Amino acid sequence: MRSTFLRTARAAISALALMTASSALADPVELTVQRFFGACEADFGENTDVAKAVGECGIITSLINKFNADNPDVHVTVTTVEWPGYDQLNAQFSSGDAPDIVTIHESALSDYQSKGLLQPLDDILASVGVSKDVFTDAAVKGVTKDGKFYGLPIDTWTMLYHINMDLFKQAGLVNADGTPILPKSPEELIAQAEQFKAKTGKPYFVQNLANETALYMRNFYTYLFQQDSDFFADPKNIKLNTPEAKKVVEMYKAIFDKDLTTKDLDYGASINAFLQGEGGVHLNGTWVVGDYDASSKTAGTALNKGGYAVYPYPQLFGGAKAQFADGHSWAVSAKERTPEQTAAIAKFLKFFVDNDFEWSRTGHLPTIKSVITSDAFKTLPHRDTISVVAELGRPLPSEVQRQFAIQDILGEELGAAISGQKEVDAALTDAETRINELLANL
Repeated sequence: MRSTFLRTARAAISALALMTASSALADPVELTVQRFFGACEADFGENTDVAKAVGECGIITSLINKFNADNPDVHVTVTTVEWPGYDQLNAQFSSGDAPDIVTIHESALSDYQSKGLLQPLDDILASVGVSKDVFTDAAVKGVTKDGKFYGLPIDTWTMLYHINMDLFKQAGLVNADGTPILPKSPEELIAQAEQFKAKTGKPYFVQNLANETALYMRNFYTYLFQQDSDFFADPKNIKLNTPEAKKVVEMYKAIFDKDLTTKDLDYGASINAFLQGEGGVHLNGTWVVGDYDASSKTAGTALNKGGYAVYPYPQLFGGAKAQFADGHSWAVSAKERTPEQTAAIAKFLKFFVDNDFEWSRTGHLPTIKSVITSDAFKTLPHRDTISVVAELGRPLPSEVQRQFAIQDILGEELGAAISGQKEVDAALTDAETRINELLANL
């Protein structure tokens, strides 16, 4: 009797344990994640070996695949949006249907944090043992608003000089040690660009000036910083009608007028033109370093012919050694959650901290101090020339809101000035007026 009872009890306990385990496996905590970085399901939709992934899309897709595979108690459902995705995100917040976790540029965090739409992450990160001390200074500045973290910084990015070394050799713009000769002033830039065109028959710059606003803004901010222009001393009042701003616009206008740049290419076409050897320097971001390096190692490509090099924007003015930089972050929408959901979010964020090196293979700079100083990172291609961006990179003041809307205004007005549709002074005055009207009505 006793043994029969014990066997029956043990069987019931085992069955209950199996049911509980089965329920836990069948009902993981669900999280919604929204991101940009493109779609590449055909190539990486099932990949969990992150080391085999390349490029932004491949690596981010593989990382999330691996997170789901390694954490059966959590399931992340991903929505991919067109860059930058803020129109869709705004609509989701308005309807009360925001994703749990979303990629947000550090420059855009204030737009959402100031309206109470994002959850501070200090306690969440602390719950999984992540201290602010592990992050680089640039990363901390990028996500800190009102003294708290409102995003998990996953990289620091900036614009770079991507260089076709075969064409630079043809142009006589190579030092004795094989490194490219880069200009040290606006006058040298124009002179070298003219020399390049005379020797190669091709434009010095490959730029995506068609249907574009971001490139104009990034170039502009960099060379204002290098002149020590405090153009956003008041985060609600920009000053653009200045000698410093005029110098930058006139420099790029001279490049345009002298046909030292491509003019009618959109972003995708500019990448193809550079990869086909149609110009010397592609002004593009950290995110293409991995792809361009891979092309340089592929026989028969334009970059393989003479090599590929990549550097920060050259110092053309005598002020601060600086250039515009931003970063990508994971932000968490502010909403009621269960402790299990909050714990799952913490686990997801910790996973990206632990995999900062894998993300840095895109070309973006790491946000974790121990990664940026590691041998693994230092041995990645071209990091010896671009890692200095961690020191040079400078964002706008964190209090400046509507930075993407400001980007569009600047792009429109600077594009009109550089292409000759407006006088430079008029374009700068109009940009200043439009931006300040925008900021006055927040």
